[in-house]
Amino acid sequence: MPIFTVKLKIMNRTSVLAMALLIFSVLSQAQETRIFKSRYLSLPDTVLIYKPDDYNAEKKYPLVILLHGYSQNYKQWSQTIDVQKLSNQYKMIIVTPDGFTSFYINSAFDKQSQWEDFFFKILFPKINKDFHIDTQNIFVSGLSMGGYGALSLFLSYPDFFNTACSTSGALEINYTKYEKISRHFWHSNRLTKDAVRIFGNPGSTNWQQNNIYEILKRKKIRKPFLIDCGTEDPLYPFTYRLKILADNMKLPLTFIAQPGNHNTEYWHKSIEQHFIYFGQHLKN
Repeated sequence: MPIFTVKLKIMNRTSVLAMALLIFSVLSQAQETRIFKSRYLSLPDTVLIYKPDDYNAEKKYPLVILLHGYSQNYKQWSQTIDVQKLSNQYKMIIVTPDGFTSFYINSAFDKQSQWEDFFFKILFPKINKDFHIDTQNIFVSGLSMGGYGALSLFLSYPDFFNTACSTSGALEINYTKYEKISRHFWHSNRLTKDAVRIFGNPGSTNWQQNNIYEILKRKKIRKPFLIDCGTEDPLYPFTYRLKILADNMKLPLTFIAQPGNHNTEYWHKSIEQHFIYFGQHLKN
C-alpha cells in the first residue's frame, strides 16, 4: 500500500543531490545488498541483509524474514524502521527480500511468479550457507500483502518457521473487497489486475482456497502466532475475522487491535511488538 505521496514541481541540482543522498543513506543501512536471479521469478530479486554489529561467525543467530506490502519493494522496511537497530537489539539476522506483487506464493497461473520456490530453493539456502542460522528460530513477519505472505508461509511450512506475525494483513483473497481497496488507495483496479494474474479468474475456487482463513482450517496448526491491525485501517475487518476464527478453533493466537491506519506511522510501532513476540518465543 502507498506510504506517502510527494508532489515536485521543479527539481534543481540541490534537490537531486539531496534525494540521491537520501537513497544512498537508506541502502547503506544494510550491511549487505544481494541480487538473486532465478527461473522462479521474472525479475532479479534484490535482498537487504542485516546482521548484528557484533556478529560472530562462531555463534548461531535467529533469522527474521520481513515481507513488504503490495506496490512496495525490498526497501520498504528500511524506510519504515531502523532495521539495523533491531538486529543489534535482538541479536537477529534480518532479511528483507523483494516480493513484487507475488503475494509470496507459487502462482498456479504465472509460472514466473513462484515466490515460495524462490525462497526455499534459492534465497534461504544461500542465507543459511553464508551465515550461521539457528534453524530452530526462523521467524517471518510482514505488512499488508506481506502480512498475508507471512501467515501463508508459516501455515504452509509450520516445521520450518518457529512462529509468525502479520500487521495490517491483506488476509482475505476476495475480488470484490480487493476492488474496493484498490480504488481506495490507487483510484484504479491495479490490485485486482495483479491478483487475477496470481490467483486466476475471480470465479475460480483458487481465490477462496488461498484465503488465510481457509488455509488455517485445512492445516489446523496449533503453533502460536500474532496478528495486529490499526482500528482505522480499511483492512481491519480481515484481521478481526481471523481472530474470531482462531478463537473458535481455540488456537494460541495473540491479537492486537490499537489505534492506527494503513500507514508507515502504524507499522513503525507495530513491528517493535513483533520482535518482542519473537524474543519471547525463542527456542533453546
